[in-house]
Amino acid sequence: MNSDPRQDLIHAATQFYQLGWMVGTAGNLSAKLPDGSFWITASGKSKGQLTENDFVRVSPDGEVLESPHPQNRPSAETSIHQTLYSLFPDANACYHVHSIEANLVSRFTEKDNLPLPPLEMLKGLGVWTENPEVVMPVFKNYLEVPRIAAEIGDRFKLSPPDVPALLIVYHGVTVWADSPEKAKNYLEIAEYIFRYIVASHQLSL
Repeated sequence: MNSDPRQDLIHAATQFYQLGWMVGTAGNLSAKLPDGSFWITASGKSKGQLTENDFVRVSPDGEVLESPHPQNRPSAETSIHQTLYSLFPDANACYHVHSIEANLVSRFTEKDNLPLPPLEMLKGLGVWTENPEVVMPVFKNYLEVPRIAAEIGDRFKLSPPDVPALLIVYHGVTVWADSPEKAKNYLEIAEYIFRYIVASHQLSL
């Protein structure tokens, strides 16, 4: 990972914007620095036109440490990134997007989980068992994002997730990884799995 990971985040955001996963100003990406602080996309920025000035550097407890533009505000979902970095110390990047498929699969959950099909692609999320039976944790969507973050923290402390990804109902998917490159891979794999689930459901109708 670069000493300043903002270029990695810009490249990823441009790709996700072009794929329709970060339309308007939706979504947020962050990458952690060696001191534990992290750069996160500023609120209200078009993810297809980011520059290094469109980020805010935040401390582990949420304090703004650096803002290249005085009007920048941290993403509204900064608390979720804080929680995931706290829970998973090896995580160095956290990506959240709003794709159509991620929202559609919110309808196919069982209790608080989305069962994942035993696809070969699960290996890309670290699942190497034969005929795996794994789930992706699903969380309710609240207007007060810190409430979502608190539920993520409470649940993962009791039951670590099968895969480094979570869904928020009708909101989108979030992944975390030890590098921006790996987080991008995780997100692409998660979205592939979502498309498969949606297509399988359509075939069964």
